Amino acid sequence: MDNLTKEQRKKSMTAIKSKDTSIELLLRKALWGEKIRYRKNFAGLPGKPDIAITKYHIAIFCDSEFWHGHDWENARERIHTNRDYWIPKIEKNIHRDQQVNNALAEKGWTVLRFWEKQIRKDTQSCINTIIIEIEKQK
Repeated sequence: MDNLTKEQRKKSMTAIKSKDTSIELLLRKALWGEKIRYRKNFAGLPGKPDIAITKYHIAIFCDSEFWHGHDWENARERIHTNRDYWIPKIEKNIHRDQQVNNALAEKGWTVLRFWEKQIRKDTQSCINTIIIEIEKQK
């Protein structure tokens, strides 16, 4: 059972942002500090990547664990409320992420996906991964 009223849940859910999230801002700030220039929420590509380094055809997504199904086999068992809604929704998100990855790869783009915890705990390793990918493309 949900521990929030319908009104509280609605307020909580409407506060969830899809652009300029704290993890996106953290990663973008670190990229800018490395003098790596990018486009944000690039609508010219499938999936509208959170960060697109157009010069090197690198699409970066900053994925939260809940919405994108991190460790899904275990995580789905932890969903106790409204399972008939959340499980299909998150599985649809996982499937869409795979389709976006494939569509970008077909266009010659490299796709990098970072989990929220990874960005928060070790931003520099994410930056290093991006730099390595840039170096491969030079």
